[in-house]
Amino acid sequence: MHVPDGFIDAPISAATGVVAAGAIAVSLRGARRELDERTAPLAGLVAAFIFAVQMLNFPVAAGTSGHLLGGALAAILVGPYTGVLCVSVVLLMQGILFADGGLTALGVNITDMAITTTVVAYAVFRGLVKILPRTRRSITAASFTAALLSVPAAALVFTLLYSLGGTTDVSLGKVAGAMIGVHVLIGIGEAAITALTVGAVIAVRPDLVYGARGLEQRLKLRVNGELVDAAPQLAPVRSTSHRKVWLTGLAASLLLAGFVSFYASSNPDGLEKVAADQGIDRTAKEHASADSPLADYGVRDVEDARLSGGLAGVIGVGVTVVAGTGVFWAVRKRRTASSQAA
Repeated sequence: MHVPDGFIDAPISAATGVVAAGAIAVSLRGARRELDERTAPLAGLVAAFIFAVQMLNFPVAAGTSGHLLGGALAAILVGPYTGVLCVSVVLLMQGILFADGGLTALGVNITDMAITTTVVAYAVFRGLVKILPRTRRSITAASFTAALLSVPAAALVFTLLYSLGGTTDVSLGKVAGAMIGVHVLIGIGEAAITALTVGAVIAVRPDLVYGARGLEQRLKLRVNGELVDAAPQLAPVRSTSHRKVWLTGLAASLLLAGFVSFYASSNPDGLEKVAADQGIDRTAKEHASADSPLADYGVRDVEDARLSGGLAGVIGVGVTVVAGTGVFWAVRKRRTASSQAA
């Protein structure tokens, strides 16, 4: 759902830029409360993982594909404030290095893909975990639902922004219907990816999942031939180190971006398909970074398509994890310095 330059006029693009800047400033302050020495490196990894999975477009219907937006996944794994920053880092790297998402539309994309998805998903997630039992299954189920609803919410926000600053004269009713309809389908894929990822991390290190903090860890004991739950206080957290989790996540991100991405669907994503069908793309402008050596997720002068795309994916994961980790360590150190000064 990366909005290119030219879809939204300058005043609304500027307004969303102000909204995005304000949200990032608030998120930088909020992330200080969410991050600690264990989760700061994880946040950088989450950004890199989102970048990698966004390269894996999956088919949905009628020649349309979708990809992860990532707001729900980031919010549940590392917290809503840090989640906004994670997705924003990804969008910035994509816009500058890979010519994906317009630079003048960066505020639109952050408002839509980072802020909207994170806020909606985390609000739904928190509402569900308050009424569901605090178990791994309910956390995973809440993650699925939150992610599912966050995607059509982003489609609705895009439609609203287009109604305010769209640069073509099209039927907003048709745009809204098409955008929300296809993104409900894309939301199912988003939900599956989010639930599987959250469930996998909870299985090995539930203490690293922000949305699962306070989750009781029950140890099974065999008593008279039957398995029973041990008392919660006797059940230790799984011993898998956070370094092992980090390395496993990085390896998975590199594999997805460097190899699996070659097999992603080549169909246009939901926004591209709707824009082409409704004539919105008539006003699209060439990207300012169109001559980037990594534009369109390929390495310039590398003729082999598989190798070119794989190298671009690996470079993207590397740059994103370094940039993200740097941002989150800086936020973490700022929190430590403030605590010491107090």
